[in-house]
Amino acid sequence: MKTSFVSNMSLQNAMRITVASAQKEMLQLQEETVTGRHADVGAVLGAKTSRTLDLHRDLQRMESLKSTNALTTQRLAASQEALGLMSSAANDAMEVLIALSGMTSSDQLELAQQNMGNALSTFTAAANTSFSGEYLFAGINSDVVPLKDYLQDTPPSDAKVAFDQAFLTHFGFTQTDPGVSTITPADMQDFIADLETTFMGPDWQADWSNAADENMQSRISAAETVQSSTNVNATGMRHLALGLVIGQELLSIGLSEASRKVVSDSAIDYMGRAISGVDGERSKLGISQSRVTQANTSLDAQITILTTSIKDMEGIDTYAAATRVTTLESQLSLAYTLTSRIQNLSLLNYL
Repeated sequence: MKTSFVSNMSLQNAMRITVASAQKEMLQLQEETVTGRHADVGAVLGAKTSRTLDLHRDLQRMESLKSTNALTTQRLAASQEALGLMSSAANDAMEVLIALSGMTSSDQLELAQQNMGNALSTFTAAANTSFSGEYLFAGINSDVVPLKDYLQDTPPSDAKVAFDQAFLTHFGFTQTDPGVSTITPADMQDFIADLETTFMGPDWQADWSNAADENMQSRISAAETVQSSTNVNATGMRHLALGLVIGQELLSIGLSEASRKVVSDSAIDYMGRAISGVDGERSKLGISQSRVTQANTSLDAQITILTTSIKDMEGIDTYAAATRVTTLESQLSLAYTLTSRIQNLSLLNYL
């Protein structure tokens, strides 16, 4: 019979290799238990790895769209709030103008003029609303203040200078000249008509606006974009500015009752058009808000599908992994005990 001899050194090496292998496997299993996916996806999936990489890329794209949609939603909400302030300012101005009908008291006229100025200030502030460092109503020129302040004192705004010049050119005297009392309703009607042409034409952008006509667009899905704001060049905002300016500039300058009625009626007419135009812009943005909500619903469904598909391919049984970790811990504990005993083996103990 042949006797084989095994040294305690070879036993120690075998145990050390076993311990190292178990420790490596346990670290991998602990990682998988925490992440819920294979530690080395490529080694497990092999040729299917490219498929899971495609799914991850699609998932990141969907999540990125959800993030940008959140900003778009906030942008639209801020735009709606600012447009609401404009609409309220126009309604308040119209109420003042309607209440003014038939009144000739200088105090009442001055109060109405002051109300027109306050409404104009509200309109200017709302038009220059910014969100996240961008002006909402500047179109694609989102880094510039869209609407110039008509009421600024020093120096006078371009729009104010242009109005005063137009008045002087048309009537031959300024608004403070006593001759204003001689202005006929027909002359005033002609002046306001010329003024409307100016506001509706290119002079608007020269004197009032820095905004671009092209509105901001936001991508809300892989194949869909929406208008995410409007701009101060919209017709409704031009009518609002026109109605407020003629009310603020002409109501209390000493016109005859008939001519003042032309001013009041014209301002009311422009306020009505302004309200309709601004509310129309609000409706457009409301449609955009609805489309963003629908896009988010679709993205949520796609994200759920992609997440489930990735989990099916990369996911592990966390319960089984945790059980295997417990088993390895027991094996390591036993291995450490055996290694300690083997190291204590010596022939000297038997001599």
